[in-house]
Amino acid sequence: MIRIGTSGYSYEDWRGHFYPPEARKPDYLRHYAAHFDTCEINFSYYRMPTARTLARMVETSGGAVTFTIKLTRTITHEPAEDLTGLLAQFKEALTPWTEAGVLGAVLVQLPHSFAPRPPTRTYLDRILDGLRPHPTAVEFRNAAWVRQDTFEHLGTKGAALCCVDEPDLSGLVPPLGVVTAPPGYVRFHGRNATKWYDHDQPHERYDYRYTDDDLAQWVPRIRKMADRADNTFVFFNNHFEAKAVSGAKRLRELLGL
Repeated sequence: MIRIGTSGYSYEDWRGHFYPPEARKPDYLRHYAAHFDTCEINFSYYRMPTARTLARMVETSGGAVTFTIKLTRTITHEPAEDLTGLLAQFKEALTPWTEAGVLGAVLVQLPHSFAPRPPTRTYLDRILDGLRPHPTAVEFRNAAWVRQDTFEHLGTKGAALCCVDEPDLSGLVPPLGVVTAPPGYVRFHGRNATKWYDHDQPHERYDYRYTDDDLAQWVPRIRKMADRADNTFVFFNNHFEAKAVSGAKRLRELLGL
């Protein structure tokens, strides 16, 4: 099954573009669930999620949305001294989702500085082992990881490679359609090369509207991934002014879903 959604849903600048102008923030997820059956949660990158918050999301969405969730940056972007304890806290927060059967995967997004070296490989293994038995996907921001031995090692750990669409810039990961372990996982970041590094506000990096030609390049890749995985998650992270919504809906049409 191919599931397509957006990276996050609680954006104020989606009012008038996706959410009705009069919509209240507590109503966003209910509205989102009427259009998409999956969502990637990003607030967990900035702060540790709680079981209470995630349980409320299941209730609001009526159990109709399968969620993936980004691992907290105090684990992925900083060498965590109490890694075991932080992972246990994160997994405990996921309990409402696992009980409701709506956890799709945990996304382990690593910074560009996380290059393939023995210490980083060991640290990544500790993260993946600590997240078991939950399904995981790993997003590398450093192209040096794009190697067959990386794919094979992820497979031995039961972790999916997160494939990405992003600007064609030196050092960034190129577009791939690889499944190392279930689920299949794809993130669309946009192709705003001019603003990728040189921007005043973070959202400028993701201010990009995908064309049909852009999306058509991914149709055969995603179909091939779906043949190898029971679930393939596809998320649009070009969230500025709900461009992610239009991209997700159009890709769904191009795939005939």
